[in-house]
Amino acid sequence: MVVTSYEEEVEVQLKPNYDHESELKAFDDSKTGVKGLVDAGVTKLPRMFINEKNQLNNISIGGDGSTVASKQFSVPVIDLEGIHGGRGSAQRAEIIKKARDACEKWGVFQIVNHGIPTSVVDDMIDGVRRFHEQDTEVKKEFYSRDVKRAFSYHSSFVLPYAPAVCWRDCFFCNMAPQPPDPQELPDVCRDVVIDYSKRMMGLGIALFEVLSEALGLDPNYLKDMDCAEGLYLGCHYYPACPEPDLTFGNCNHTDKSFFTILLQDQLGGLQVLHQNQWVDVPPLPGALVVNTGDLLKASPSNIGPTDFCIMTQSTDSSVSMYLI
Repeated sequence: MVVTSYEEEVEVQLKPNYDHESELKAFDDSKTGVKGLVDAGVTKLPRMFINEKNQLNNISIGGDGSTVASKQFSVPVIDLEGIHGGRGSAQRAEIIKKARDACEKWGVFQIVNHGIPTSVVDDMIDGVRRFHEQDTEVKKEFYSRDVKRAFSYHSSFVLPYAPAVCWRDCFFCNMAPQPPDPQELPDVCRDVVIDYSKRMMGLGIALFEVLSEALGLDPNYLKDMDCAEGLYLGCHYYPACPEPDLTFGNCNHTDKSFFTILLQDQLGGLQVLHQNQWVDVPPLPGALVVNTGDLLKASPSNIGPTDFCIMTQSTDSSVSMYLI
């Protein structure tokens, strides 16, 4: 049978002899992740990664795998220079106003002049790559979906029952309130993970102060509620995909946290849902993306979570710091 369209291709792959559960198990048992498939030279996307066409259309992905994002909107960019000025200073008041507007209207914004050195940002992205591109046998030691582990590596928490798996590999660290023993972290990224996490905790506390004031509260209000006690580090790696028009790097979702501080590299692919339109979040040198999560939706304000997705256009590394 000659396959001439997406519908026919999916129909062929959904024949009764296709065993989705077995394919998931074989992939999981390999402990090599998506990178393992790429290293093996896969040229056709395994069925387990193929998304329903209506889901792909909802995210507006082109036939060549490129995104079809709205050009009508631009994600707000906030300059944090002056964030540590005294309460009531003109610079700090302007930052708070912009943060309030961005949270109410978007739920997401980019920040620059945030105090994290470019060298640390670059090394963190390199650390993600170093882990995912190291010898497979070394990575296998960390393969697990056990959320209680200090450090784990896998492709999806929901792999055993996922209708379609995202084209990515990830590693996760629980960095607070109880930091892991450094020896529990891989040596290829240990130092930068520890350093980056400490710096992110400081930045997160500063952002909680801004958000507290944006809500008309005392600067320490959210911090005193222990909102800044937890810190979860998720590092995602998106290998080059043979058929990017059939899958996602990360499906649309909201983050189940107070907020996420996301570091993306310069390749792009991140989108946010705004006024029922998917909008690109263009990479800016040194910038970080702040995404409000589900827990902030419970606060007495218009702040709420924002839908995110990541397209599969090319190799990418992103780092997400979940403050919970």
